[in-house]
Amino acid sequence: MKILVAIKQVANLDDDFEIRDDGKDVDHDFCDYEINEWDDYSLETALQIRENNGDEGEIVVVTVGPDDAEDELRKCLGKGADRAIRVWDDAIEGSDQVAIARILTKVVEKEAPDMVFMGVQAADNAYAQTGVAVAQQLGWPHAAVVNALEYTPGASTATANRELEGGLEEKITVNCPAVMTIQLGINEPRYASLRGIKQAAGKPLDEISHSDLGLSDDEVGEAGSVSRVRKVFVPEKGQAELIEGTPAEQAARLAEILKELSGA
Repeated sequence: MKILVAIKQVANLDDDFEIRDDGKDVDHDFCDYEINEWDDYSLETALQIRENNGDEGEIVVVTVGPDDAEDELRKCLGKGADRAIRVWDDAIEGSDQVAIARILTKVVEKEAPDMVFMGVQAADNAYAQTGVAVAQQLGWPHAAVVNALEYTPGASTATANRELEGGLEEKITVNCPAVMTIQLGINEPRYASLRGIKQAAGKPLDEISHSDLGLSDDEVGEAGSVSRVRKVFVPEKGQAELIEGTPAEQAARLAEILKELSGA
């Protein structure tokens, strides 16, 4: 059994921060980094499946990110993952979620796992598109927003509970291999033990480029993206007014506000 878990390093902003000179991101000097919360639950899901299978099988974590993203991979190795892969080079800079999915798809094809787990979304942009895009590019079945999963390694199907709108849930069976995007609360992610942290230093962490995966420069970065960030900015603060009084008085005040806003 092999489960591939895709993770992302995301930024936590300081209370005071500045926008980069090009206006397309926050200045990284004002950011602290950590593993995306949703991905932490994905890794825990994989670890529990292996434990329930007599600790047999391999768990591989992969990220698309620069040098400092290695820290998050090492934390995953400390929790029990067996191997890590980091994909990066200068050409990948500026990749959107579709280009990232294209890179991850190539990693999946190379690794040939039985299952792929990813977080529902990333805390920094919340697009919630990368996982389903990977499934589409692979041509694999997928289940999104999974909050419960029944899977026995080697089985031809898996059963998942999906969160839907309005508090509803859907129970589905999907053929394997499959891509699952994991929701918060499916389990309780563990902390890395001191022993695990020490062992992580000796576990393999491969660093590869997009060309190692058979991708051209036109398939990654802005050239391989279908969207790009035009501008990042702090929105202007609005104002609110609590309208009190009788219904007639509230209606009259609301009419006054609308006239003021329209310039009438």
